[in-house]
Amino acid sequence: MIALGRVGLGAGFVAAPGLVARLWVGEGGTGARVLGAGFGARDVAIGAGLWHALEHDRDTHTWLLAGAAGDVADGLATLAARNSLPLVGRVGVAAFAATGAGLSLWAARQLAP
Repeated sequence: MIALGRVGLGAGFVAAPGLVARLWVGEGGTGARVLGAGFGARDVAIGAGLWHALEHDRDTHTWLLAGAAGDVADGLATLAARNSLPLVGRVGVAAFAATGAGLSLWAARQLAP
């Protein structure tokens, strides 16, 4: 589920980076769209890597930790800029980042060798 969630959410960011950027940072200019698409591509790559690892009985731990690290970075960046961000961006990203990081760390611990 974590792999599918990352691929799906990341694909949404790539497909509609302007919408994501407006919700998260309050503007959807070119720079924000580029960053939104980049964040989306990151999640697609992590989710696809995790999915591949699961399908081929490979190491999932590294992929899960990479996803958690990305989520923590998103959450910390949002927290640092919270006074300049729209409420939906602050709350939404904080919730997604905390949930994603928490689930990824929990799964990494459960699947650790």
